[in-house]
Amino acid sequence: MGALSRVKVLDLSRVLAGPRATQTLGDLGADVVKIERPGSGDDTRAWGPPSVLDGEGRSTGESAYYMCANRNKRSISIDFTRAEDQALVCELAQQSDVLIENFKTGGLAAYGLDYAILAALRAREHTVRGQHIDLALLHVQVA
Repeated sequence: MGALSRVKVLDLSRVLAGPRATQTLGDLGADVVKIERPGSGDDTRAWGPPSVLDGEGRSTGESAYYMCANRNKRSISIDFTRAEDQALVCELAQQSDVLIENFKTGGLAAYGLDYAILAALRAREHTVRGQHIDLALLHVQVA
């Protein structure tokens, strides 16, 4: 049990800063759910060398960077272009205490998710339990 063991994090980040932030939250005990693209997953899965080796010393194709930056996380595959998957992201956002994403500005709007996610999380603001902190490319919603 870590200091953040009761905190649920929805991780929509990719590449460097976002995964590092959610890695730290996971290291502190938060329940982190990482969203990845179907098929290829996170861009950094294939970064290498070095890559993780199997029991016989052969490359698994998973980059060491990816495994380190995404430890202490659960991962699910969601296709942002599908309406049912967009609804699932909104549902996950409603259940989360923290949302971290690092898409380019307007990147989630292309999938109809930027407002939908914030609206789902803002439902808590009338209880004075929500606070949105805008850090340029890194958006964090805490409650």
